[in-house]
Amino acid sequence: MKHHLFPLLLPAFFLMALAVTGQNPIVPNMGLNDPHVHIFNDTAYVYASHDKSAKNKRFIMEDWWVWSSPDLVNWSHRGTLHPKETYIGTDFEGCWATDVGYRDGKYYWYFSEKNQQAGVMVGNSPTGPWTDPLGKPLLSEELTPTDEYDMAIFEDNGEHYIIFGVWDFYIAKLNHDMISLAEVPKKLQINNPRGPYNQDGKNKEKPTDDKPFVHKYNGKYYLSWGCFYAMSDQLYGPYDYKGTVITKESFAEGYDAPTWPNGFLQGRHGSFFEWHNQWYYAYCDISQTGNRWFRDTFISYVHFRENGEMATIRVDGTGVANYRANGAIEAEDYFKAEGFEKKELENGFSVVTTAQKSHLHFPNIKGAHNYKGITLRTRTNDVPQYALEVRRNALEGKVLFKDTLEPGPGRQGFGSVNIPMEGLRETESLYLLFQVAPGTELEIDELQFYN
Repeated sequence: MKHHLFPLLLPAFFLMALAVTGQNPIVPNMGLNDPHVHIFNDTAYVYASHDKSAKNKRFIMEDWWVWSSPDLVNWSHRGTLHPKETYIGTDFEGCWATDVGYRDGKYYWYFSEKNQQAGVMVGNSPTGPWTDPLGKPLLSEELTPTDEYDMAIFEDNGEHYIIFGVWDFYIAKLNHDMISLAEVPKKLQINNPRGPYNQDGKNKEKPTDDKPFVHKYNGKYYLSWGCFYAMSDQLYGPYDYKGTVITKESFAEGYDAPTWPNGFLQGRHGSFFEWHNQWYYAYCDISQTGNRWFRDTFISYVHFRENGEMATIRVDGTGVANYRANGAIEAEDYFKAEGFEKKELENGFSVVTTAQKSHLHFPNIKGAHNYKGITLRTRTNDVPQYALEVRRNALEGKVLFKDTLEPGPGRQGFGSVNIPMEGLRETESLYLLFQVAPGTELEIDELQFYN
């Protein structure tokens, strides 16, 4: 069953006090889109475009937004940037995609003047207040053969870069001041590209899309445009196209339609980010609004395969850092982890200890009060036993379970062990603390509540 929601239209003065508890969408029915998520001071900030109304029949975007969250579930509106505060100097309906960089105590908010040019603001905090240091575009429309908009800011080894464009993407290193270019922009080469308008590789005029983004994992560079991506050993490329993180298998019931004219791969503008040793993809979705001009933001987990490619993500209403006790919780979908690394399995992923002492954190577990404990699926080749503590809310929180356990039956396959806990609350935040013998590993597949 699909749930097409209708917007709550609020006056601007009320937004400063607005807070929402989200799943997916993270901020429902308010037009938050083109999300770029950054972690500042252990808080997640999303810098985004803002579709004005569910009644939109074209893109009407009159300002830019910043929201923040301590846990990717509870979001608060933290500020609005109006075009009249920038060099644009007047009301404007083309407030397209945006991104933020940080350097030496200052924050730099880059913004698109529709699909023509890009400017930059500067502030002393992630939420401003903001001033325009140039009074003119940073990227002017004659700069390159592409259009200078939909930028991403990427930091690598202390240097910052701006990536922008449509169909062809360009990159330029920023000067230390973050408001000027250190070089002439260079075109990024992508081998065998695909895109929402070029799914068979034959559309040479529109081979990719707009809204490029770059992230880095395990020494590899990932250039993405929506849910499509390519990889390279060098930031300036060349990049080899790899695929999409969204496929037909991604969708939970009620989240596969409606979608854009070119299908579910179109319009997935967004960003990839890391927090607490977990990777995420924040992206646009219209399955709950039913209107391509009034988009929501979803966040999904990202897991990397052994060859560096990204596995297919899950698109659902549960979202991230948010769990339901009436189903299996995959161990790799933790909110926080220390002393663990992910391991690719034949049909998914597990986590494996990399230290004698390690822990996993699963907050916002809904419906836990209906259960008597959790069942862990674990395996090991070497560990005869391991110590486990389950604590509430913090690493030093109330102990709900403490014992020494066997890995479960069978040394090669996953076995199950029950962890009884009394007095579970309706919503729980659980830390699982493990200790293994030196030189041994414990592998965890999933946990599930039992009654």
